[in-house]
Amino acid sequence: MENLHNHVHRSISNANNNTISPRGFTDIFRRELGLSHPNAFARRFSASEVLVKSLNLYGKLDGHEGCVNAVEFNSTGDLLVSGSDDRQVMFWNWASKIRLFAYPSGHTDNIFQTKIMPFTDDCRIVTSAADGQVRLGLIRVDGRVDSTVLGKHHGCVYKLAVEPGSPHIFYSSGEDGFIQHFDLRSSSATKLFCCSSSIGSNKQPPSKIGLHSIVIDPRNPYYFAVGGSDEYARLYDIRKCQWDSARNADRPVNTFCPRHLIGSNGVHITGLAYSNFSELLVSYNDELIYLFEKNVGLGFSSSSTTSKDLKNVQDAQVYSGHRNAQTIKGVNFFGPNDEYVLSGSDCGHIFIWKKKEAKLVKLMVGDQTVVNQLEAHPHIPILATCGIEKNVKIWSPLGNDIPPLPVNVKEIMEANRQGREDRSRVTLTPDVIMHVLRLQRRQTLAYIERRHNSTDIVSDEEDAEGYLLGFLDGDASSEEDSPRNSRDCNIS
Repeated sequence: MENLHNHVHRSISNANNNTISPRGFTDIFRRELGLSHPNAFARRFSASEVLVKSLNLYGKLDGHEGCVNAVEFNSTGDLLVSGSDDRQVMFWNWASKIRLFAYPSGHTDNIFQTKIMPFTDDCRIVTSAADGQVRLGLIRVDGRVDSTVLGKHHGCVYKLAVEPGSPHIFYSSGEDGFIQHFDLRSSSATKLFCCSSSIGSNKQPPSKIGLHSIVIDPRNPYYFAVGGSDEYARLYDIRKCQWDSARNADRPVNTFCPRHLIGSNGVHITGLAYSNFSELLVSYNDELIYLFEKNVGLGFSSSSTTSKDLKNVQDAQVYSGHRNAQTIKGVNFFGPNDEYVLSGSDCGHIFIWKKKEAKLVKLMVGDQTVVNQLEAHPHIPILATCGIEKNVKIWSPLGNDIPPLPVNVKEIMEANRQGREDRSRVTLTPDVIMHVLRLQRRQTLAYIERRHNSTDIVSDEEDAEGYLLGFLDGDASSEEDSPRNSRDCNIS
């Protein structure tokens, strides 16, 4: 850990040398006189663009036998937990790149989420998976782990949301459309309601919305947002829920959607993230990423919103350049005050934009195929990522040189844009889209196995700048009837 902190401090020093403005001199002067808190100075420079541009691969955490789908730091930031298609949950000392221990989760299919419950001495881990189960792993003093089922959905459960600061309460959202509330002090889960499409139109009967993501507003834990198989991100107030799914009290307090996507049939939401300022970040499948300010939405029902009202709706900030088609990708913030936006991409790159200007400031190879999830360290400028490869990657400000964007950045972004446009010309129902993605997953994995003779994918430290997944747009029908391997990456 000491060596890593030396790297970070040296990078901050380099950032000072490269970006000090008159205000920067004032900050240093005030710090030296004791007129400002040292942590405030460190946080300011942790958000430096120069520091972000110096992010580089610090190390890999190898040990999983399948794609890694979930990573999370504990509250102090010294440990990291990961979950994989191999159904194992692993704890890491990420700074020394050492696996501390692993335990079988009890899931029968790919793990999609691992969450450490706060204020439990990192001994309670909640997980969700493609088998629809939500489970608790309780780590005993003697090192044994008791794994129990807390609840179940019909279909995959991609995300869990833990109430900030609570060692007991969290939520799950599933492909069955249900949102469930868990309190570890009780023995059963509570189904709140089933999310439906009723906000979009009054002309057709509502249908369930398969959910891919759920997040809680850190500034107001009563509010949580969900997104899934249509174009709307829905915001709910837990105080207004009826706590009885039989009454189907699907009553969002606000909905969010870019104006041009309202009424779209070919898009759905794969990832959500809340900033510490209650801004909602929404990532769409084979579309772009949008940032919505607090309280700027369509209201409860978009069907009652007139064209005049839509003109008065504030446009969302847009982040582009990546490609989100092959998997269920997350999206996140980075920086002490969420100054940056992060996303993975089908081209294997990690994209980092300035939040305010939406300017791309960093592009780096994060996986030989697809980067899915990105998690920021809670206190220092460290980033953990995972994807199709069987490891977790740790990124840190390293070295004295500040590398520019890759020379082929325009080609990468243009290829991603062209892929989006080609796909958008075909109008498909959500069920057909999910089926196509499953077939593409099988073809991808078969290609990888043939290419590398059943060994791990080539290290991303080798040249992978030009590797794209354009070949996947071909016919995959020959894979349609192949049996499903629970250790394959699930892309639906």
